Amino acid sequence: MELTGKNMIGNKLSNESNATFFCENPATGKKLEPAFYEASPNEINEAIEKANHAFQQYRNKTGKEKAEFLEAIADEILALNDQLIVRAMEESGLPEARLTGERGRTVGQLKLFAQLLREGSWVDARIDTADPDRKPLPKPDIRSMQKALGPVGVFGASNFPLAFSVAGGDTVAALAAGCTVIFKAHPAHPGTSELVGLAIQNAVRKTGMPEGTFSMVQGRSTDVGMTIVRHPLIKAIGFTGSYYGGKALFDEANKRPSPIPVYAEMGSTNPVFILPRILNEKGEKIAQELAASVTLGVGQFCTNPGLVFIGQTENESKFIDQLSRQVNEINAGVMLTSGIQNNYQKGIEKLSSIDGVSILAKGKSDGEGVRGTPHVLHATAALFQQRHELEEEVFGPSTLTVTADSKEELLQVAKQLSGHLTATIQGTEEDLNEYAELVTILEQKVGRVLINGYPTGVEVCHAMVHGGPFPATTDSRTTSVGTLAIHRFTRPVCYQDFPQSLLPAELKDDNSLSIWRLVNGERKK
Repeated sequence: MELTGKNMIGNKLSNESNATFFCENPATGKKLEPAFYEASPNEINEAIEKANHAFQQYRNKTGKEKAEFLEAIADEILALNDQLIVRAMEESGLPEARLTGERGRTVGQLKLFAQLLREGSWVDARIDTADPDRKPLPKPDIRSMQKALGPVGVFGASNFPLAFSVAGGDTVAALAAGCTVIFKAHPAHPGTSELVGLAIQNAVRKTGMPEGTFSMVQGRSTDVGMTIVRHPLIKAIGFTGSYYGGKALFDEANKRPSPIPVYAEMGSTNPVFILPRILNEKGEKIAQELAASVTLGVGQFCTNPGLVFIGQTENESKFIDQLSRQVNEINAGVMLTSGIQNNYQKGIEKLSSIDGVSILAKGKSDGEGVRGTPHVLHATAALFQQRHELEEEVFGPSTLTVTADSKEELLQVAKQLSGHLTATIQGTEEDLNEYAELVTILEQKVGRVLINGYPTGVEVCHAMVHGGPFPATTDSRTTSVGTLAIHRFTRPVCYQDFPQSLLPAELKDDNSLSIWRLVNGERKK
């Protein structure tokens, strides 16, 4: 399949603008063909108008029809074969094995949402039947369920060219909910995005979905994204990226005459708490595993542990030395873009310039291309409590170790934390019992708490919560991974005293779909 560099406006390709850009291979610096066309305001408006028109039909597609559409997207992505992986490698510098696994995850989450749609109970149907004899007033018949919001704007992430991109979690959740999607491709991997976008276009045609169900626009400037956010027909935004990018979209959406929800996942330092007894028993093993988690993917996952809090123990210095030796032996890896590398270097410089922060380890910096060198830094818990910038994310392969002088100081540091995606506790059974309060604190700070594990690696399943309080996300009530994400793009609609003929199938008495419903307060089929 030959790349065109054009925007996808419904089922057509378009290049109205004269503005173009290229992406580069971060491993070699080589400019990659073709040039990609920046979407014009007219093209964006046309895409959104088509999405709004298509929504009036797509919103009423059955769960089975939408499931078949998602499964067709999965099949079309797999049909791209090696072309998709090769292009993604060229644009991201990521290895073949990582991208092959990410393609599997992308296809897997499409199929998981299809399974959810076929079962159907996700709509949360609620029925309270009428009681005309109730005194002093008769009770009406009231029924409700979740319904799609409307056209949704989705922004691709830089660090996952497939799983958090064109057919990634936000797109899949929105399509599953019954929303149409206008996707803003990330300029770091426009060719990969075009290939997946064409796969979705093919699935739209093959399953008979209305034109405009999916569109994709390209652009390096912020104007393209802001034009989507400001458009009055857009009803929600999904975003994965930096704090500054997500906050800018959130602020802009709230300036609209009719504000809309922005579900922005904006990064996290994912604190790890290592309690005294487990450090004494397994310090060397934890040092090895932690070094691997910190540097996994060159530290470019939103779940890499960027903060390590160490409870008071006579072995804390030994552990930090072990962690430092591990990181000293790790080679610098290719980062996704020169911009990400520059920001990483500035972040390390900013932290290390703070009086009381020291660099304990620095990995090997050999190699060509855009590379990030692993680092371990150190500060005391007392300093951490004074300098709030020590908690800020440095996106790349580094971590800040923080040593506490007492249990009380460790708990106080935890209470001071802002919002993060994850928090991890490493401890023996005795540790966990002694520090039980730590769990109570951390469940107020993050979306996912782990015991004796590492935060890198996010399982795509029904129970996963990949979110957290601000500034990790703009809405801590949702997730960007797993089927709960479908509720980002729905709202409840109530039907009072409706005749059976006008009710959605999910709310009719016969329950022809055989879904679970809450009927007069009792969950039943």
